[in-house]
Amino acid sequence: MSVGQSDALVFFGATGDLAYKQIFPALAGLVKDEGVEIPIVGIALPAWTQEKFCAHACDSLKAHGSFDEATFQKLCRLLQYVNGDYSDPGTFQRLKQALGSARRPLHYLAIPPSLFPVVVGSLAKAGLNVNARLVVEKPFGRDRASAAALNTTLHEFFPEDAIFRIDHYLGKEPVQNIVYTRFANSALEPIWNRTYVKSIQITMAEAFGVDDRGSFYDATGALRDVVQNHMLQVLANLMMDPPTGEDHDARQDQKAALLKAVCPLDPANVARGQYDGYRSVPGVKPDSTVETFVALKLYVDSWRWAGTPVYIRAGKKLPATATEVIVEYKPTPRATFAEKLPYSGYMRFRLGPDVGVAMGLRVKRPGEQMVGQDVELVLTEQAASLVPPYERLLGGALRGDRELFGREDIVDAQWRVVQPVLDRPPACETYAPGTWGPKSAAALIGSDDSWRDPKLSVTG
Repeated sequence: MSVGQSDALVFFGATGDLAYKQIFPALAGLVKDEGVEIPIVGIALPAWTQEKFCAHACDSLKAHGSFDEATFQKLCRLLQYVNGDYSDPGTFQRLKQALGSARRPLHYLAIPPSLFPVVVGSLAKAGLNVNARLVVEKPFGRDRASAAALNTTLHEFFPEDAIFRIDHYLGKEPVQNIVYTRFANSALEPIWNRTYVKSIQITMAEAFGVDDRGSFYDATGALRDVVQNHMLQVLANLMMDPPTGEDHDARQDQKAALLKAVCPLDPANVARGQYDGYRSVPGVKPDSTVETFVALKLYVDSWRWAGTPVYIRAGKKLPATATEVIVEYKPTPRATFAEKLPYSGYMRFRLGPDVGVAMGLRVKRPGEQMVGQDVELVLTEQAASLVPPYERLLGGALRGDRELFGREDIVDAQWRVVQPVLDRPPACETYAPGTWGPKSAAALIGSDDSWRDPKLSVTG
C-alpha cells in the first residue's frame, strides 16, 4: 500500500444517523481546522439530489456542530452524492466516476457490519481497493469468533495496515490525556505498579436509559456496547508500559501486550443488572435478560500488575452521568498517627462530562491534635475547547496514522477477555433506576474497599 495523505474520502451510510450526528460535523471541522480540500463522496440508497444532500449536511451542522456559513460553503463544494444499492455494481462505477483522478481514497463504512463483506467485495471488483484505506465502525464482531471471521473477510481485499477500526473513545481528549499524564511526569513511574497501587476502578455511569435504541441495545448489552471496547481501551492506556520508538505502532504494541496479559474474565467475578422498566422500552423483548449494567473484577498477569485488582462498572439509569478512573494507592506500612484512615492516596482521571486530573492526599487538620483530612489537588479543562473525537479520528485516518485505531491483535485480545462471560453469563438481576446497580456489584469488592462513586463534577 502506498503511504501518504488520502486524496478523497468516501463515506457509506451518508443519509444515516451516524453521518447526521457525527460525520458531517467532523468533516466541517477538518475543512475549517485542517484545510482539507479533497473530494468527499457520500453513498446511500435514497435517490437524493446534490441539493438535498447539501441541505441535509447544513441541517446536521446546525443541529450537531458549530455552524459557520463560510465553512459550510467550502464543505458543500467538496461534497458529492452517489445513490444506489451496495450490491449493485453500477453503484460502484458511479462512485469511480465521482472520484475522478483520486488514487488514494479513504473508504469509511458507517454502515451495519453485516454489510461490510458486500461493500468491500464490490470496492475490490471496481478496483477501488488499490492504494485505498478502509475505516470500519464498531461493533467489530459480536464475539471472538465473529471478529476473526470479519477480519478474514476484510483481509481478502485490504491489508491490515490499510484497515482502521474506529472506537471513538480513542479520539477523546481526556482518554489521550491519561497516556500523556502518565508518561510526561517521571514522578509517577516509580509508583505506577503493584508495589504501590492497591486497586484500580473505572466507572462509566449514565443517568439516562436506553431511550429510542431498544432494538440495538437488546441485541448488544452493556458488556459488548462499552466494556469490551471503550473500557478495555481506557484500561490499556492506564496500565500499559511506556512506548518505545516514534512510529505509529509503538503505542499499539504496548497496548496489545497489556491486553494480552489481561486474564479472561471469570463469570463468578461479574455482576449483571437490568433496570426496572427496561423491558417496556420499544424494541426490547418482554422477557429480555440483556444487561443494562455490568460490573466486574479482573487481573492483569504481568510483572508490573500481577495481583492488583481492577474493577470496572458501566450502566444506565444510574445516579449520575460521569466517567472516572481511580488509581488507589496502598496505605502506609504502619499507622504513624492514632486515626483510622477511610482511604489511602489516589489519582483520579475525570473523562466526562467534564475533564480533569486530580490527586488525593491526606493533610493535617488545623489544631493541636495530629489528625488529618482528605484534600484533592485538581486540574480541570473545559470540554468546549476540545477537538471532537470523530474529527480527530478521521483526520488521523486520512494521514494514515493508525495510533488511535484498533489493530487486529488488540481487538482479538479484547474479545478474549470477555468471551467467558458471553459463553456463560451470570444471572441478570434487576435494580431500581437511580441506584448504583444490583447488590451483587458491591460484593465484587473486598471488605477492605468499596466502589468510589463519581462526583457530580471534577471540582464538586
